[in-house]
Amino acid sequence: MAKYFDVHPDNPQRRTISSVADSIRSGALVAYPTDSCYALGCRLGSRDGIGRIRSIRNLDDRHHFTLVCQNFAQLGQFVHIDNDVFRAIKAATPGRYTFILPATREVPRQLLHPKKKTVGVRIPDHAVAQALLAELGEPLLSSTLLLPDEEEPMTQGWEIKERLDHVVDVVVDSGDCGTEPTTVIDFSGGELDIVRRGAGDTTRFE
Repeated sequence: MAKYFDVHPDNPQRRTISSVADSIRSGALVAYPTDSCYALGCRLGSRDGIGRIRSIRNLDDRHHFTLVCQNFAQLGQFVHIDNDVFRAIKAATPGRYTFILPATREVPRQLLHPKKKTVGVRIPDHAVAQALLAELGEPLLSSTLLLPDEEEPMTQGWEIKERLDHVVDVVVDSGDCGTEPTTVIDFSGGELDIVRRGAGDTTRFE
């Protein structure tokens, strides 16, 4: 059974966040809130976590996982960014965007797109996610909590606990955080490509 934590959306309880971070360090798979839907997350190098996310979401090896980062300095350790892209991403973060970029050697091979050697990165604008990332001191390997054959993600922590009780280890509930996933922008091919129009405003990139 999954552990369930009720966390204040604006002022997350430090002791609770510390407990969740300890669970992640120990290999736990968590369902946690972001500024754009709930997400599944695990430690960066967790092969078991990656496998479980793939299984829950029925993902193939072409799926872009996302490294959810605390800040721009952390993000820069895991992807290659040229000056023009740097300015564009900097202006849009933190926010409801995922950026696909060429990965550095810091990114485990199993996370990379098999042909492009790219990975998704984002910096959320959400107090609970930010508190968790600060406590961890490293990115969370993440994927939107969208189940196979369903059009929208679940929005309630109690519902996630009920439905995924035996496939995740921790559920962090801070209330409804919406059903619209991030806007996904691919900078890896030399030209900007809006892959998915989601919660982030695309006009700044058009």
